[in-house]
This record gives sequence, C-alpha cells and structure tokens, in this order.
Amino acid sequence: MKKKISIIGSGFSSLSAACYMAKAGYEVEVFEKNSDTGGRAQQYVKDGFVFDMGPTWYWMPDVFEKFFNDFGKSSADYYEIEKLDPAYTVYFDENTNFDISGKLNEIIDLFESVEKGAGQKLEKFIEKAKQNYNIAIKDLVYKPGLSPLELVNFKTIREFKQFVLTISDYVRQNFRDEKLRQVLEFPVLFLGAKPTNTPLFYSFMNYADFGLGTWYPKGGMKSVADGFVKLAQELGVVFHLNSPIKQLHVADGTITHIETPTQKLEVESVLSGADYAHTETLLPQSSRVYSTEYWNSRTMAPSSLLFYVGFDKKLENVNHHTLFFDGSFDEHAKEIYDNPAWPKNPLFYASFPSITDNTVAPEGKETATFLIPLAPDLEDTEEMRQRYFNIIIERLEKLTKQEVRKHILFNKSYCVQDFKDDFNSYKGNAYGMANTLFQTAFLRPKLKSKKVKNLFFTGQLTVPGPGVPPAIISGKLVSDLIVNQKHATHEVSI
Repeated sequence: MKKKISIIGSGFSSLSAACYMAKAGYEVEVFEKNSDTGGRAQQYVKDGFVFDMGPTWYWMPDVFEKFFNDFGKSSADYYEIEKLDPAYTVYFDENTNFDISGKLNEIIDLFESVEKGAGQKLEKFIEKAKQNYNIAIKDLVYKPGLSPLELVNFKTIREFKQFVLTISDYVRQNFRDEKLRQVLEFPVLFLGAKPTNTPLFYSFMNYADFGLGTWYPKGGMKSVADGFVKLAQELGVVFHLNSPIKQLHVADGTITHIETPTQKLEVESVLSGADYAHTETLLPQSSRVYSTEYWNSRTMAPSSLLFYVGFDKKLENVNHHTLFFDGSFDEHAKEIYDNPAWPKNPLFYASFPSITDNTVAPEGKETATFLIPLAPDLEDTEEMRQRYFNIIIERLEKLTKQEVRKHILFNKSYCVQDFKDDFNSYKGNAYGMANTLFQTAFLRPKLKSKKVKNLFFTGQLTVPGPGVPPAIISGKLVSDLIVNQKHATHEVSI
C-alpha cells in the first residue's frame, strides 16, 4: 500500500515537493486555499491584458532545468523561454540610463565606459561570483539545513572571508561610480536583504544576473507554475482547490487529522508549503516550535506595493524589465529594514512583458506591472496606495520623457494586506525571510518539526531561502528528508 502525504499550499516549493514525493511512490494530495494553483505566481486577467501578480523574473534557468531533468523531462516540454537582450534597463535620472546587455562582454564594456578600470574589476568579480555560484549550487543549497557541518568543507573554509565581508563592502571598495555600485548591489534584493547585511559569498546572484542572464517564459511566470502542476498531475498528484486548512489535530505528538471548512480528514504525514509562521498557528500551542517572539526577532524580506496597469498604447523608452533608481538606494533600504516606514522617495521596478510577448496585451497596447519594495506590516490604506501610484506615474513620465497618465485604461493595486489575506503571509512579506548571515542554512526554521513527528515544512521561510529557484530546491530537500525519514530523524537530533 502506498504511503500518503497531504501537502498544504500549491506554490513552487509545494509543487516541487509534490512531484518528488509522487515519483518516490507516495500518494500525494495538495490542499490549496485559493481558487487556482501556483501560490504567489497568480495572474490577473482583464480586457485582454495578462499580468503576473507575483514573480516576473526568471533567473537561474539551470535550477528549473535540473528539476525537470529529474523526471526525465525538460522545461521545453511544458513552456517556452527566451533570453532577454537587453536583460533590463536602469534609470538613474532624466539624462542617465543603462541598458544591461544579455552578454557579459558588453556589460564589461559598459562598466569600463563609465569608470576607467571598472571593466577589468567587473570581469574579476564575476569570475569569483561564478565560482561562488558553483559552490552554492553543488555544495550548499541542496543541503537540508540540519547541521552547521553542512557549511564546513574545504571549499567553504577557503572562502571564509566571503562570509565576513558583505556585498556592499566589496563593491564600494572596488567601484567608485555610484551608478555601477547600485547595479551590482541590487541583485541581493532577490535574497530579501540589504547589501550591507548580505555576505559577499552571495555575489553568486551577480553571476545569475550577468552570467546566466534574464529569461522570459512565454505567457508569463504563471506558465511555469502551470508546467509544474501539469507534471505533478502526470505523476498522479491530486489537487483540492478552495480548501484552506483551518486546524491541524495532534495526538501524542502526531498529526492525526487536517480540518478544512467542510471536512475533517485523516492523514499520515503533512507537509506545509504555506506560510511557516501561519501553519504553526494551526497547531495546539504546545506543538509549536517557534514563538511569536522568535518570528518578531527575524529579519523579514520586504513586502511590496504592486500596480497592474493597462495602457491604451505602446510606451516609449522602456524595456521588458526596467528599474528606476533615481532615488537613494541606501535611504530606501533603511526605510525597509532599519526604520520601517513608507519610503519618501522610493525606488521602483516595472515589467512590460507585452514588449516581448504579444499574447499578454491587446494589439497596440501595453501591459505593465509596477513594484515598490516596502517594509513588512506597514499600515496599508487605499489612500496610501493612490498616493504612491501618482508618485511612480509622475516619475515614469519624467524619466522616460513621455505622457502616460492619459493613456491609462485601468489599474489594480496589491499590497501588504493582500499578501496577508491571500497567502497568510507573516506581516504581509512578499519574499519570506531575508538571507542574512545569521539567517542562513541551519540557522533558518527547520524542514522538520521538532515537536510533531509527521509534520514537515518547505518554502521561503525555511531553507534555502527566498526566490523561485530556492523554492524549487526547498521542495526537493524536504521530499528527500521525508523519503529518508530514518536517516533524517537521526540527523535532526544533532
């Protein structure tokens, strides 16, 4: 008889785990709170416009490919991707913007043209970042975070200095131009942390950026999530939509039943890819490992204010991915992490996928998603959302030298309260827990509960961390842990 596992949530980590568990011979059922699969990789569709509501970046294509290869498949069996060139554009002011090429040699030339000697320094930096990427992918991120010994081997000991220095330390010692510094520092935002708090070792994200490039899946990131779902269904996984879990019933240190609004179901094992902190609130107090004080002491990744906007014309002077860095990077970071507040002069990001993909907007029109990183748990009001919409539209017009406001057909906002309502997200964070030095690997919440024998976790609040590729890896880590429970139980006691 097959072993059974019940999975809570259907984001990338849950989908990854579901596939691996099914491949291992488990009978897998997924319970999703919302009306569609994909977790935060949802889409908003209106009047022929299609918006990715969650992730819009496709980095680290090798991680996606490894996942599908594990099932004898390729990503091309489920969706189509293309490499963007330029990868993105960065605006610094009305007169200065950089197109970041999809080719490393052209990026090196750009750096050299801005600051003499910076090209050679960048080449050296990216070569080291590539080495870090190989160490991270081959030796670190596929470890389950059970013991500090996972970080200790010849390669990591040799790179000890890179765990003490920060990204910002290195970048500011080697590059004088503030614009170049910002271009090199921004990728760690995908780790949900400040460059000044992120170990230099995480420069592997710069290799993901400049070395591996930025890709686009046709139809948007939801097409990737749908590909995962299709593979899961091919493996026999069963999905239950509109099925939030209201309670986890525990007896003698074991979950016996899960309860939805309509039924109480007996279970063998439970894996939660839903918000970790929220999942523990479904347990009796005595069965929870992490307290409210613990969660409050963590450095969370940012939340976001997003706008999904339909324009009645094609916009000028923008690329598929466009970053607006015409404010202070440091000040905005402080308003997220040090003194949480609505930013006075926010940096923001825009995605215009209809530049690349004519299926996501009516002919001659433009689909646009705007994102402002925010501190989690800010007071979220309609008045505040409208104020910031006006700010970014004014800045967009000024920087790209065009009038756009009168061409807006509609806009929909999404912010802190929506993350809480739709995903039970702790403090309304958008990316999970930041990957700081003291929130890395074995220092993150565990994949296996220490108090409930048959309860496991996956996703961006546990290992390896925030982002879609780490979520995919997290699903593999926890499935391996469950399949090898005898070995895993021994290791968890370390």
